[in-house]
Amino acid sequence: MNRNIILSSLAVLAIAIGGFMWLNGGKTTPPNFSEIGAAHAQTAEDIDTSSVIEMTMGDEDAPITFVEYASFTCPHCQRFHKDVFPQLKADYIDTGKVKFVYREVYFDGPGLWAGMMARCGGAERYFGLVDLIYENQRTWTNGAPAQIAANLKKMGKLAGMTDEQLDACLQDGEKARAMTAVFQKNAQADEIRATPSFVIDGKLESNMSYSELKALLDSKL
Repeated sequence: MNRNIILSSLAVLAIAIGGFMWLNGGKTTPPNFSEIGAAHAQTAEDIDTSSVIEMTMGDEDAPITFVEYASFTCPHCQRFHKDVFPQLKADYIDTGKVKFVYREVYFDGPGLWAGMMARCGGAERYFGLVDLIYENQRTWTNGAPAQIAANLKKMGKLAGMTDEQLDACLQDGEKARAMTAVFQKNAQADEIRATPSFVIDGKLESNMSYSELKALLDSKL
């Protein structure tokens, strides 16, 4: 998926935070997203991002560091996680050759909601929820915002979380702002313009087949 990654993250925040609060507040009219954005406007330097941990998999001391930038609403990312990632995990991550880092990209409110829900379960549940989100991408992204929120909460409950926990996570405006600030900082630093994109040992790479990826990784070992 190729969009303007360094987008107005404030607009995404307005939709994501305001939209979910509207869904759960019983209002009959949508919120004024521009007012919500103005009310929460902050510079990146003003936002405490210490709660947003890096989600990693594999040996911390692996010879290769593989960073994936992906959006939970991106069909190309879904295909990568379905067709390529299982082989990457089996051949390189589980064998100690690759340290894998997953970084979320937010194109839209639902993508940010999905990231908030996945992180709600903590690091130990995170990648299992990522698998669920991608596996069910075609269904949970369908419908009105209320249905999308219900779909995400259903996946969270499959992972053992309660409605109360999920509502608290999805309405955590400070966490949403911190996640968006981290996303924007990382995407700018790595010059990310499309998803999925990979930064392999510091070099930006575009989406590729497993055979191409395997050849690239083997050349670094």
